[in-house]
Amino acid sequence: LLTITFFTVNKREFVFLYSNLLTKQNMVIAIGNDHAGTDYKFEILKHLENKGIKVLNFGTDTSDSMDYADAIHPVANAVESGEAMFGIIICGSGNGAQMTANKHQGIRAGLCWNNELVALTRQHNNANVLAIPARFVSLQQAIGFVDIFLTTEFEGGRHQNRIDKIPTKCC
Repeated sequence: LLTITFFTVNKREFVFLYSNLLTKQNMVIAIGNDHAGTDYKFEILKHLENKGIKVLNFGTDTSDSMDYADAIHPVANAVESGEAMFGIIICGSGNGAQMTANKHQGIRAGLCWNNELVALTRQHNNANVLAIPARFVSLQQAIGFVDIFLTTEFEGGRHQNRIDKIPTKCC
């Protein structure tokens, strides 16, 4: 199953061919959020479950203030271990969540606030975690980002060489 999607960003038109990733059976997604992302998390959960995707919920279910790292590290661990294929992390700006996830050697988290960035973080960076800034994008945008993220393939080639240079060893 291939879907063609057209959209425009800064007067540039983009066309993406999406594979059938969203229809793969046994897909597991890990999701984590702080208090700023709770409402978005519930809607994204519902959206994914309606597609038959299993979701591991590591985020808070309330709007009570909490430390984002407590919800993000379990998402990163689930993706690194292979328990989940991808992760979705949500906080107010997305920055703290992304920084936390990227502390894990096997994680490439991309902070995205438009469709083009979401597609490029998968195509060029083979991101395995999507960071969503809940205070800066609408719920509909966030759900669209999830679909783009989960259906956009990594291009490989010259991008693989660049990704291979990301992990570092201290000292």
